[in-house]
Amino acid sequence: MPLWLYWILLGLLAGTLAKFLVPGRDPSGCIVTIVLGIVGAFLGGLIGTWLGWGSVTRGSLDVRSIALATLGAIVVLLVGRAARRL
Repeated sequence: MPLWLYWILLGLLAGTLAKFLVPGRDPSGCIVTIVLGIVGAFLGGLIGTWLGWGSVTRGSLDVRSIALATLGAIVVLLVGRAARRL
């Protein structure tokens, strides 16, 4: 699978899980969800590496990569909601 397709699938999966796990209304579409998940994957990889939990692995959709990407997407989603309230 090409690397760009892997990032899109990981972004879609992580963004969808983040929106499902964080309560509240988010009227954004599929593209915003994918971008949320991709940014969350980068952030989750940084957080996971910093805490020693591992990192988002390149080229495989394993449980650790999905969990770290979802954690990062949740952080991005909460920061975005807080910024929107200001």
